[in-house]
Amino acid sequence: MSPTIFREGKYRFFFFSREEERIHVHVVSPDGEAKFRLEPTVALADYVSLNKRQLLRLQKIVEKRKNEIISAWQNHFY
Repeated sequence: MSPTIFREGKYRFFFFSREEERIHVHVVSPDGEAKFRLEPTVALADYVSLNKRQLLRLQKIVEKRKNEIISAWQNHFY
């Protein structure tokens, strides 16, 4: 299961239910995908087919909505 947390433009922000214990978020779009860890700070973990500009934009979105992502994570897993 991979619940969607939110969408922003062409990007879908979600997580996989049984992937790893560290809080993180996946982002997918027609252009590619990325994974960001949220703790201790927001950091890019992996990406495919996205350019630097897209990755910076996504990181800013994740930083801005970090509390929302963490809350969704906690509601789903706890």
